[in-house]
Amino acid sequence: MTYTLFGMAGSLYTARARSYMRTNAVPFTEVKAGSEEFLGKIVPQIGRWIIPVIKTTEGSIIQDGADIIDHLDAAGFSKKPIYPADPKLLVIAHLFELFGSHGLLRPAMHYRWNFDDVNLPFLRETFRDVLPSGLPKEAEDAAFLHASGRMRKAAEVFGVNPQTYNLVEESYAQFLSLMEQHLRIHPFILGGHPTIADYGLIGAMYAHLGRDPAPLHLMQTRAPNVFRWVERMNMAETFVDGAMASSDGELIDSETLPDSLFDLMRFISEDYLAEITAHVERANSWLERHPDIETGSSTNNKSMKSGMGLAPFAWRGAQIETVVIPYRFCLLQRLHDAFEAQSTENQGAIRTTLQGVELDSLLDLKTNRRIERHENDEIWGEKADG
Repeated sequence: MTYTLFGMAGSLYTARARSYMRTNAVPFTEVKAGSEEFLGKIVPQIGRWIIPVIKTTEGSIIQDGADIIDHLDAAGFSKKPIYPADPKLLVIAHLFELFGSHGLLRPAMHYRWNFDDVNLPFLRETFRDVLPSGLPKEAEDAAFLHASGRMRKAAEVFGVNPQTYNLVEESYAQFLSLMEQHLRIHPFILGGHPTIADYGLIGAMYAHLGRDPAPLHLMQTRAPNVFRWVERMNMAETFVDGAMASSDGELIDSETLPDSLFDLMRFISEDYLAEITAHVERANSWLERHPDIETGSSTNNKSMKSGMGLAPFAWRGAQIETVVIPYRFCLLQRLHDAFEAQSTENQGAIRTTLQGVELDSLLDLKTNRRIERHENDEIWGEKADG
C-alpha cells in the first residue's frame, strides 16, 4: 500500500505534502515531476503542469497540498489530530496555514533568487527534478535558464525588487527571531505535535528557506531551534524533549496562550493583513466587473499575466503591489468555515483573541464569490452569503 508523490525537492508546495507524509509515516515513493510517468500520464489527466500530485493506492490522482493532506488525514494516517478540537486553536491553526502558504513568499523568493553567488550551483541541480531524464547538458542549461527566468519574474510580482530587498530581509529576520523564541519552548506551533499550522509554514520554511544554501546558513546560525523544527517536520520519528512545554504531545491550553504565540500572530497582522485585505478588495472589484461568471467555471488562477492583476498596499512604509491569486481565498475560506462552525460563545472568544493582535478583521474579510476545489482545479462557487 504505497502512494506516489510527484513533485520537486525544491518545491514549496511539494514540501508541505511531503512533510505530512513523512511525519505521519505514510508509505510513499517520490517521483520527480520531470519523469515520463508524470509528463505522459499525470499532466494529461489534470490538464496542466502543476505540483504536488499524489497517486493513491487505488490509482486516483489528487493535486494540491491541502487536498492531499486532507485525503490522507481522512484515510486515518494522522498520528495526532492535525485539526485541533479546540475552536480557538483550530482558527489559529488556519491563520498560520494561510500565512505560511502565501505570507512567506517574499522571503522565500528573495532568498532563492537574489543570492546567485551562493545558491546557483545548488539550484541548477535541484531544478533537474522537473526536467525529462537524459537531456544533454546544453539542453538542461537552457531549460534551467528558462525556468529560473520565469521564477525571477514571479518574485517581482510577489513584491520582491531592488527597492524592497532590505525590507524583505528585515521582515524575515523579525519573523525568524519570533519563531525562534517560540520554538525554544514548544516543539511545534501549537504545542506537542504538528497541526495544519505547521504544515502551512513548512513549505516555505523548508523548501526555500531551510534548504537553499544562503537562507539555510542564516537559519542555522541565527535560529537553530527553527532549524530543528524543520528537521522534526521531515522525520517519521516522534520527537520528545522533556525540557520543552507540551513534550507529552498535547497541544497548548487555548485559555493561556503563550506570549510567544501572540507575538507571532501580531507579526502576521503587521506583515500580511494589509496584503490579504488588498487582495480581497481587488477580487471583489474584479467580480463586480464580471457579473456573468458562471458557477463552476475555472478561476484560471495559475496565470500571472492575466486574471485579477496586481493589488497595491502599504507594507513596512513602502507602497508595493502583488499578484492576486484566487487560491489564497480557498485557504482564507478554510479559516472562515472553521470559525463559522463554532457556537456563538466560542466565536466571541475567538474574535476577542484576534482583536488582541489586531487580526479580527480577517474573520469578516470575504470575497463575493466562494472558490471551490473540483477535479483538481479551483472553480467559482455560488455567491457568498452576506
